[in-house]
Order: sequence, then C-alpha cells, then structure tokens
Amino acid sequence: MKLKGVLLIAGLVLVGAIVFYVKRFSPLSKSAGYATDVLNAAFAEQPVGYINRADSLGVTTPRLQHISLQLYPNIADGAFNGALRGLAGDKDLLLTVVAGQDGALGMVTEGTFDDALRSLCEALPDAKRIYLRWDPDMEVPVQRHSWQYQSPADYIEAFRHVAKFCKNARPELQIMWSPAGYPGTDEYWPGDDVVDAIGISMNGQSELAATAYPSDPDQRTALRRKLIRTRFIDKPVWVFASGGDSAVNTLLPDLKAAVADIKRDSGWIFQQYSINQPAGRAANALPLLGVYDPKLALTGSKSIHVEHLFVDLENIQTGGFAKDFEAIVRRGHQAIVTVEPWRDGKVRKDSSVLRNTVSGIYDDEFKSLFNTISKTNLPVYVRFAHEMEIPIHRYSWQSQDPVLYIQAFRHFMELGKGIRNVRKVWGPAGDRGSMEWYPGSDVVDFISIAIYGLPDKNITDPTKQESFETIFNRKAWRMRLASKPIFITEFGVKGPEDFQSAWLEKAAHVLAAHKEVVGACYFNLADNPEVWGDIPAPDWGISRSSLNRFVAALEDAL
Repeated sequence: MKLKGVLLIAGLVLVGAIVFYVKRFSPLSKSAGYATDVLNAAFAEQPVGYINRADSLGVTTPRLQHISLQLYPNIADGAFNGALRGLAGDKDLLLTVVAGQDGALGMVTEGTFDDALRSLCEALPDAKRIYLRWDPDMEVPVQRHSWQYQSPADYIEAFRHVAKFCKNARPELQIMWSPAGYPGTDEYWPGDDVVDAIGISMNGQSELAATAYPSDPDQRTALRRKLIRTRFIDKPVWVFASGGDSAVNTLLPDLKAAVADIKRDSGWIFQQYSINQPAGRAANALPLLGVYDPKLALTGSKSIHVEHLFVDLENIQTGGFAKDFEAIVRRGHQAIVTVEPWRDGKVRKDSSVLRNTVSGIYDDEFKSLFNTISKTNLPVYVRFAHEMEIPIHRYSWQSQDPVLYIQAFRHFMELGKGIRNVRKVWGPAGDRGSMEWYPGSDVVDFISIAIYGLPDKNITDPTKQESFETIFNRKAWRMRLASKPIFITEFGVKGPEDFQSAWLEKAAHVLAAHKEVVGACYFNLADNPEVWGDIPAPDWGISRSSLNRFVAALEDAL
C-alpha cells in the first residue's frame, strides 16, 4: 500500500509538472503567461523607403515600427497584449503575421485560424496606421517556411481569407501583400480588392538561399527589377531590408536611383491589367493546327492549316525568307513567322541586338519582312524575339533588361503597323517571371507559350516527362494578367511512338476544353544538337499516324 501511495503521489507530481509546462510553454495553451511566445524574429526587416505612383514616384523615408508575430490556431487569451505593449505612439505600425505550421494555407482558408485572427485584431493598439503583412516571401522557390513555393491559387485563397476577415474586424487596417520581388512575383497576386499596399524585401534569408535565378550585379539593379515585377499593380510599395541601420542607409541611395530609372521609363513599364477570360475560338471549333516541319513530313495532312518559319536577319537579306514564305502561301497555309534578330549577314557587330533594334539598325530587314507578309491576304502570326525570359544565353536577346526588350518589341511591331493580315504575337516560354517582359496590350494580339514534355535536359527516360496539362496549367496561369488568347506556337514530346501518341491524345482533351487556345503548332523535328552538348538532343518528331490520332482525339473531345 505504501508503495502504491508513493507511486500515486509521484504520478500526480509528474502530471502537475506536465500541465505546468504545457500552460507555460506550449503554443496551444490558454495561459496569459504565453504572451512572449507569439513574437517571431524570422522577419525582422527594417523599412528603407516608400514609393507611390500617385506621388510622382518619390521615395519617402518612413517612420514605421515593425513587429513580427507567430500565429497559432488556439492562441492563448491575451497573448498579443504583452507583445503589443509599449509601442511608440508617434509611429505607424507594421505587423508581420505568419502562420507557419505544415498545411497552414488550407487551415487558414478553412477558418482554423479565425479565432486567433480575431484575438489579434482586438488587441491592436490605436496606432496612426497599422499595416498587416501576412506570410511574406511566398514566391521564393525555397521552403524555409511552409507557405513558400506552394500553389499560387492556394496561397491566394488563404491570403484573401485573412484580408477579408481582418478588414471586417478592423476596417481601418491596411492589408499588405509582401512578396520578396523574386521572379514569379505576379503569380501570387491576390487582387486589388484585398490589398492596400505592397512590401518587397532585400537580402532576406529566403532569397539568399534561392539558386533558381542568377543574382543581380548590384543592389540598384536588384531594386529596380523587384519594383518592375510589381509593374501591373498600382499600389504603394514599401521596401524592407534585413540587417541593421547601416544596411538600410546603404540601400537608400540605391533605391532612389532605381526609382529615378523607373520614373524615366514609366511609359514603358506601368501598364493596366484585367484578369478576364480572354476571347477565343467558337464553342465547337477546332484550334488552328500547325507544324514546324522543315522536312515536310506532316505538311500535306489535310488537318494542317499553319506552317511555322524561324527567320533570322540573314534569311531576310538573302531572300531565303521570301522564298520559304511564298511556298507556304502556295500550299494555301497560314504562317507563323518567328523573327530572331541576330545572325546579321552585313557583319554589323554589336552584342546588343535589342539595342540595335531600338536604334533602327535592322529597319530595312524588318520592313522587307513585313512587305513580303503583306503580299497575301492569309493571316500571318508574327512572333518577335521569343523566350526572352529564360535566364540563359541561348539567344542574344535572352536575359536582357526587360525595358530594353519592351522597347525593341514595340519598335519592331510599329514597323508592321497598318498591315491588315499581321497578327502580333508575344512569345515567352511561359517560365517564371514572364510578365516582366510583357510589351503592352496595344502591341499584342496573341500570347504564345512553348510546351515540351521534357522538364529537365538531363532526363533520358521519356516516361519522366510532364503531361501537356500540367505544363499548360502552370504556364497559362502566368499569363493571366494579360488576358489575351493563347497560340501555342511550339509543343512536342519525345519517346516511342505509342508514348508520343498517348501524350498527344491527352493533350487533345486539354486543348478542347480551353477555348482561349486559338491554335497549336507541333515542332516536328529534333532540337538543335549544339544546345545539348554531350547529351543527345531530344527528337520531337512524330509519325503521320500519331498526328491522325491526335486530331481524332481532338475532334471527339469537342
């Protein structure tokens, strides 16, 4: 009995200790002593400056106090009161709030955090202005935090829930959407109706860990590019920086210089957007089907109505383009003409083909091209300097300044103005950050994206290729701010014939379902071996039988 009594007492002591620990330290406790546990040092940036288009793009040095808080589904009563005590009454307040548990985006959308959000809103002081910044740096392709590099649609849904809930509780709150400003920023844009301000960051730990894109050469360039990535969104922008006062003081002159650059180029940079369903083909109509088919293996099919030509400066100068184009017209086909502004046969040496374009150096060649195009009444889809956004140097116009690209694209299309059969095509690959290079709705009739099943050049197993649907959904989402119809001017899959046919049949169902896709052009050739080095270049070529199966599947799906 004595032993049992001792064990009982020991058990009670142990239970008491556990309860004390849970109450004192657990993030799910209801103890008022838990107040300090909501503080979070992961986002301790300082404000560098504030920019607003409405204020003529001047840089204002802000007076802003910043507190970063961690949110839990079952937050302690009064937990926020201590964390928010002692704030400076003469400063505005930036409140970074993170919900970092695994699966938190879905939990937020389902309302699991609503009680915690309500408690936070009730505890907020009567500051001059309070900015609520929720789960920042979401677009950076790392996973330091659970909400990063997730589905843009999932993030947006959760963000909108938080914004609407908190605005309802505290209407005077300013809701801040805060990407890092990394390539792909606009993919996570939640909408004008739930955002009052934007915050972008410099030197954050997440971005320093990211390796998907090369670093900018200096801070001024980095700031300029980050601000350009918010170009469609007419909201005030805050710039934050990690580090002490010296880091902020160093960044301020660079920010002012970057903003001065943007102000100079604002006519090219700032554009309106509308996320609407773009115009497309009629309900039961097939998309226009085409091929890039230099060997003419599929060109004679009755299902093909478009042929694709890749044209460089020398092709135009030697008359090769006119000859090839006229052959397409004789076959009664429309044409896609992809203009590659390089390989100048006149030996005008200059590494900047885009600057040469803007300067008018190639005007004679471009005017000749448009003159050839004007000799037919058939529509001609003219695509200039494609895949400009991929961070490589396969083409001379890739990885260049987006404003210079925009100027070059607009100059080129201006030379074809008034030619009635020209259809203006802007042709990114559809990779992250594509919209940074968007030249403007007035010079774009169609957006072209490229869909190749191979996600990585080192993959040799054809079954590891992505589906057409997966690639299309990802890339079409990135084009949503333009609201333009889509012409898939390049797509292809490698592998055995049965695999290619099955992949294409599934692609047909996607094309049938998306009326915004007005055309699709298959790349019926192997890729350029020079680009692939020691790895065999993928052969996208298909048989006439595979083409027929694709067309039949498309007709059946309508």
